[in-house]
Amino acid sequence: MSIRFSVRLNNDLAIADYVSLATTAEDAGFDQLWVSNDLFLKSAPVILAAVATATKRIGLGTCILNPYSIDPSEIAMMAATLDELSGNRFHLGLAAGARDFLDWVGIEHRTPLAAVKESVTVIRKLLGGESAALEGEHFQWSDQSYLRFDAPRVTPIYIGALGPKMLRLTGEIADGALPLLFPPEHFETVRPLLDEGAPGREAHGLAPLDLAACIWVSLSDDAQKARRVLAEKIAYYGAALSPLILERLSLDRSDFEPIETAVHRERDMDKACSLVDDRMLRIGVMGTPGDLIARLEPLVASGARHLSFGPPLGPDPVEAVRLLGREVLPYFRG
Repeated sequence: MSIRFSVRLNNDLAIADYVSLATTAEDAGFDQLWVSNDLFLKSAPVILAAVATATKRIGLGTCILNPYSIDPSEIAMMAATLDELSGNRFHLGLAAGARDFLDWVGIEHRTPLAAVKESVTVIRKLLGGESAALEGEHFQWSDQSYLRFDAPRVTPIYIGALGPKMLRLTGEIADGALPLLFPPEHFETVRPLLDEGAPGREAHGLAPLDLAACIWVSLSDDAQKARRVLAEKIAYYGAALSPLILERLSLDRSDFEPIETAVHRERDMDKACSLVDDRMLRIGVMGTPGDLIARLEPLVASGARHLSFGPPLGPDPVEAVRLLGREVLPYFRG
């Protein structure tokens, strides 16, 4: 049984930390490393450029860029440049982005499905050396829309999908999927929606979809420390999660409103973490590698073939990556 493994990181660390985590992940046998590009934090493309020069084998990706705050023309430029720098190890993570974050800067989150679909179309054309002229629902491009250099290849595109329509579209047009499976059991909700889009893949000439089962992990023998760092991630991002995820845990967006106020308005993370309850903590997995394996086994039994471990990883992320490499990867690789 062949299983792929990846690590995902938020874009809020020091550059040196990414280099350390990437080289540790490469040595531990991970296949990919992904870095988010959330608004007002650090720039994922710059981070990945630093990581590309420090590694040799591991795949590198953005999780995710959106076509609202970065135009697809510039996304294609960046993808081609990072592929050239890394020796074709770059993977483009793309999605409609979080409406809450775009609201901060007054960007209208209009026609998200069309925005993503048309972005995939024009980016692939640009990277394939074609003109990407388009009269679409979201983008209107002229016949001068083409790269003025030869891209190394057509970079694989992974879509970060949450809702049913975007999941179906991902199954149809993407090379890979980055659905947030918080909790891991959400895999059974997501996979059938991706499969509904699969019949359209043949028309796009695509290989089988690389479905990354993306979960949040916090590994540590110290339960309180593991809880705290996971609670921080849930406090920051919980309100922006898909209703599909929240419903599975009997949660609603309104449950996160006091937490969102504490984080973004009061800037009081201690208060926010104190409001994260046990239901919310089930969004991720915390504890020892054995605890994680127990939550992952049903996932693999259900057909997951790409396990992706996301932030916070643990109080000591580098040690958490080492633990994953020593105990979790060999367990599933056999």
